[in-house]
Amino acid sequence: MVKKTGKVVLAYSGGLDTSIIVPWLKENYDLEVIAVCVNLGQDDDMEDVKIKAIASGASKIYVENVAEEFVGEYAFKGLKAGAIYEDKYLLGTAFARPLIAKKLVEVAHKEKANYICHGCTGKGNDQIRFEVGIASIDPSIKIIAPWREWDIKSREDAIDYAESKGIKLSVTKEKIYSRDQNLWHISHEGGDIELLEKEHSDDLYMMVKSLEDAKDKAEYVEIEFESGIPVSLNKEKLSPAELLIKLNKIAGEHGVGVVDIVENRLVGMKSRGIYETPGGTVLYAAIKELESICLDKETQAFKKNIGQKYGELVYNGLWFTPLKSGFDAFINEVCEVVTGTIKLKLYKGNIKVAGRISPNALYDEGVSSFGASDLYDHHDAEGFIKLFSLPSKIRAMKG
Repeated sequence: MVKKTGKVVLAYSGGLDTSIIVPWLKENYDLEVIAVCVNLGQDDDMEDVKIKAIASGASKIYVENVAEEFVGEYAFKGLKAGAIYEDKYLLGTAFARPLIAKKLVEVAHKEKANYICHGCTGKGNDQIRFEVGIASIDPSIKIIAPWREWDIKSREDAIDYAESKGIKLSVTKEKIYSRDQNLWHISHEGGDIELLEKEHSDDLYMMVKSLEDAKDKAEYVEIEFESGIPVSLNKEKLSPAELLIKLNKIAGEHGVGVVDIVENRLVGMKSRGIYETPGGTVLYAAIKELESICLDKETQAFKKNIGQKYGELVYNGLWFTPLKSGFDAFINEVCEVVTGTIKLKLYKGNIKVAGRISPNALYDEGVSSFGASDLYDHHDAEGFIKLFSLPSKIRAMKG
């Protein structure tokens, strides 16, 4: 191992991996360790995180409180685009990584650090997301990835190492789940979740109640959008983070927003994850309904294709790319008309549309009803059908 000197900025959460990285770095490198905890609205006590980082050997710790930026500039951009990975995953971890990368680079520049270190495993997607994000902003910064260097082979080994260093942990070998939380979601991986033949346990939920424990009475929510961005909940104007906090609580009480998915990781393997995204699930349902009345057929269909590709780009860590910026330009143009209010009914994990209102609605009751209309004459359908069916008639005649 080549001796490194100077300063290293560590992406620090206070969890298992990053907690043991601090003493490991000091043992193996001659580097001053500067911890950076990016607060995206997770439930962690930031004072405890600060104390733990210093106690572990970091010289200082930055806590970057960026919940509003995260929701408004990352999660809501993905929502507006309709970004979903493999039809299920609402990208809670993937939305967060480019913002964390940006903050790590900012601190590295401030501290004149040549290195950034992360605690991602060599099997996961996050190592790619962090490193591509960092390289996109400042390619001169060097990366230290302990999971690709050290002799620790498993989370059990990591727990043993932490105990040998006197580091307090919230995980145990019995409850060894790997979790990532922010204001948008919480993910659960590892442990018995890796057994595909087993139903996941509701006991692991942290944001959403089980269907059995969910409220027995349905609840209505009204979400107002302006140009594809949520701006109010139940007629109350709120900031992005405030709106999501309130909607997370409401949706979570009704058991809404749990996904059990076997996804295709970028590194080539399949992995199973349990994702809780209560507020985000409701918002995706709402904007889909609003787009159905505001966008014409061809635009709506093409935007759906863009959303799928947008989701893949975000999942693959390609946030800071010309293609993603181009998609944003298209989405912003298309969603100028996506303004209105959607009313939804939440009950026992289900979401039912209960009302659609928009000044830009293309739905016209006079045209769409079975009655007569100045814009649509029933007799016109005959000529249209003849022309539309012409290729089918010719093919049948030739056969």
